[in-house]
Amino acid sequence: MPDSHLSPLPDLPVPPPALLKGAALFLDFDGTLAPIADTPDGVVVDEELLVLLGQLRDRLDGRLAIVSGRSVATLRDLGFAAFLLAGTHGLEFAEPDAPVEAPARLPAINEAEAAFQTFAAGKSGVLVERKTISVGLHFRGAPQWGTAAGDLATALAEQLGLAVQPGKMLYELRPGGADKGSAVQALMQRRPMAGGTPVFIGDDITDEEGFAAARELGGAGILVGVPRPTLAAFSLEQVAAVRHYLAQGVAATG
Repeated sequence: MPDSHLSPLPDLPVPPPALLKGAALFLDFDGTLAPIADTPDGVVVDEELLVLLGQLRDRLDGRLAIVSGRSVATLRDLGFAAFLLAGTHGLEFAEPDAPVEAPARLPAINEAEAAFQTFAAGKSGVLVERKTISVGLHFRGAPQWGTAAGDLATALAEQLGLAVQPGKMLYELRPGGADKGSAVQALMQRRPMAGGTPVFIGDDITDEEGFAAARELGGAGILVGVPRPTLAAFSLEQVAAVRHYLAQGVAATG
């Protein structure tokens, strides 16, 4: 994670709706657009959210992208098929209803998944999430296994030549070479995002790369949730505040 110029006292202001005028808007999903659920498949995307995002995308001339640790396939299953998507922390890209741009699933990911399954066996609350080109080990339902899960993920990453991605109560193993910051950098080179001012909204430590990239390109990050040292310039308290802010953005960009 970038650590230069982290705000040591993140008492950050609420972003003004005018920030979205001319923006190229990048949105994390879990913890930003929807509350984090106990299990990966426990999240439901409501029609009201999809309508709101569609309105804002249209006001921004298409410059709205979902940037998530989830795979593109999962994001589409959740209802985001009509949106520009960057999945698996910037390893996958897809324009609306177009083929997914992604590397092939590595044999090493299958090995890691098998090791995760062995670890999770018999441990209530420990879940393995199979993704298109990565695999996650969740322990939200059993936090006492967090240290052991991290040790396993770190050892497997070194053994198999993979990248370990910590998240909120999970460890993910995936190919290296990309993150949410590189996703922002890549999408800002292509239509429809090119020409806008990047604004990245996210809640997790994995979103710090997105905040950094947005700032480097003359934009800003917006941190959602509990205050912490961050590269973001603004903050919103929770998911409900994000939705309210996006609704204000529709009015401000009209």
